[in-house]
Amino acid sequence: MADMRALQDAVTNWAAGGPDGPARDLAESLGARTAVLLEGLSDLAAVEALADRRGRDLAAEGVCAVSMGGAMSVGRYAGLLGPTGLGLRLTGLCDDRERGFYERGLTRAQAPLQDIYVCTDDLEDELIRALGTAEVEEIFRAEGDFRAWQSFQRQPAQHGRPRHRQMRRFLGTKRGRKIRYGRLLVEALAPDRTPPPLDGLFASL
Repeated sequence: MADMRALQDAVTNWAAGGPDGPARDLAESLGARTAVLLEGLSDLAAVEALADRRGRDLAAEGVCAVSMGGAMSVGRYAGLLGPTGLGLRLTGLCDDRERGFYERGLTRAQAPLQDIYVCTDDLEDELIRALGTAEVEEIFRAEGDFRAWQSFQRQPAQHGRPRHRQMRRFLGTKRGRKIRYGRLLVEALAPDRTPPPLDGLFASL
């Protein structure tokens, strides 16, 4: 895993304008064959948590999951990692509202689109729906966030909003919370309740 972290870091540095050599060398030495394109760190935490739950060693399988820092970066990452760059097979997750960025970015990179799995809103919403709001509230309670959650619900802007949408918004109100719950929500899933986009992604790996 440490070596794959090094590849993730090298790819991020390359995408930011750094040298390509470290990423190329690491990809070759690690036998990387697939890159999983993810919008952010919370998605990465969820993917890594599900790999752990399913006993999958993604690094040993030559799979490198990367957080792109937003959907607008997908063209850059697809170009670096896909057929016109390192030659890795590309797969990943995207939010429905960001689908256009993925379609344009992968088309420019000459990469197929069929292995991108689309979340209706985002992955957090998919996980909340899969678990149910009552179970998510129990996770909030166990993590010491229940009072903050109740206070958030009392805000005027949240009145009348469906509870799952309130929860989705709550996860983004504190730095690092979405990342932490990306893992926690996956760890709470029953094996047969994995959201379809996440399940489809793992079936493709």
